[in-house]
Amino acid sequence: MHTAHRRPTARSSRHAAWAAGVALACAAVLGGCTTAPPPTKPAAHAAPASAADSLGIAFVRVPAGEFLMGSDESPATLAKAFPHADAKRLVDFKDEAPVHRVRLTHDIWMGATEVTVGQFREFLRLSGYVPESVRDGTGAYGFNPDYSPPNNQRADLFDGRDPRYSWDNPGFPQTDRHPVVNVTWNDAVAMARWLSEREGVVYRLPTEAEWEYAARAGSRTRFPAGDDPSVLLTTANTFDSETALRWPRWREQAGAGSDGFAFTAPVGSFKPNAFGLYDMIGNAWEWCSDWYDENYYAQSPAEDPKGPAEGTVRVRRGGSWHSWPLYARSAFRNWNTPSTRYVLVGFRLVREAAVAPRP
Repeated sequence: MHTAHRRPTARSSRHAAWAAGVALACAAVLGGCTTAPPPTKPAAHAAPASAADSLGIAFVRVPAGEFLMGSDESPATLAKAFPHADAKRLVDFKDEAPVHRVRLTHDIWMGATEVTVGQFREFLRLSGYVPESVRDGTGAYGFNPDYSPPNNQRADLFDGRDPRYSWDNPGFPQTDRHPVVNVTWNDAVAMARWLSEREGVVYRLPTEAEWEYAARAGSRTRFPAGDDPSVLLTTANTFDSETALRWPRWREQAGAGSDGFAFTAPVGSFKPNAFGLYDMIGNAWEWCSDWYDENYYAQSPAEDPKGPAEGTVRVRRGGSWHSWPLYARSAFRNWNTPSTRYVLVGFRLVREAAVAPRP
């Protein structure tokens, strides 16, 4: 079984043009809540969030605040909400508990969208960095309509590893506005370090706690837009009926409708959440900085948790264009080795200071 994703994945949907999207992404928001927070709405009086940096990455201020992290839904409750789920898989979600209060003590500036193909391409051009999938000669994974695993029970959904697949060729068309995929955790960290040197301010991957706080944006529902999986069809690019045509074995896991995208969607194609962030759910899994530990929540510090001190696999969150609703929940946790490159996995960056106005 291919280890690039621990569990199957989910669905998707279209909204405004990218130009309008970036404008909305640069709207500032209210500060964090101090109790179990209600949905947060942008503050009409707040100052605009950061502009784009030298690579064109737009950053949104995510205010310091408190939230309840994780989920304590029982397997029985989830089975009612997701009737086609494998009952054996539902017990895997014990790593989402216990629900615990987390306080983030500093504002951060988070990428309004996932890093795009065009932004990653420019990073490679300017830095000379060679992505792991190219450097080690083994390539990555890609969609191949003729791919047939030797054993139909295997979870291999994509062809690879193969040198013909990379960040530049996932086996389906992408423009410079699509989220870059097939990038390793090491590739993402390399881009963050290079940008830190270039811009003179720290860039990094979000911690798992920062990611979930930003994704929820004040919500406590399964998905930022609500509890019903149907909300994904209009708010996120996940596993829909059109994508299921290519994987009929899992058609029951898909929604009844189409979000307009069979594969990745251009970033900003759906409505932003209350913090002005796009595609926190769906489109591409997003690397976090933390090592993964299924028991970490029981010992996580209350303020600014950064994950275990060591480990063997890194956290990724948010689901992808191929994620089933069950795996696109805000609380769902997943992981991979730092050198994993997969057709569903990309990243989003955090910047520790606002972008200074440019002449």
